[in-house]
Amino acid sequence: ADGYYYSRWNKCIHSSRDLSDMVYIDNYIFNKDVHIQFNSTVGEYVGYTEHGVYNARNWNNDPNLLQQERAEVERYCKHNAEIRQTAIADKS
Repeated sequence: ADGYYYSRWNKCIHSSRDLSDMVYIDNYIFNKDVHIQFNSTVGEYVGYTEHGVYNARNWNNDPNLLQQERAEVERYCKHNAEIRQTAIADKS
């Protein structure tokens, strides 16, 4: 019960069949509260705590890191969604 809880969750959200509205969200969670989030719609990190704001500012100043996160929509989200969508659509 005593201790710290840290996790990182990312998710891909879309509602169109052509995946044109795909959004990638990368959450950094400490003690069950999101303290930093990258949202591909925003295109940069947003901090929600003092420590999160500090880290988001630093990470947003790294163009390589931002480019890598922005590319996740295509590399991770759309790629996997296309595989799943094909597997499901081919079965009907």
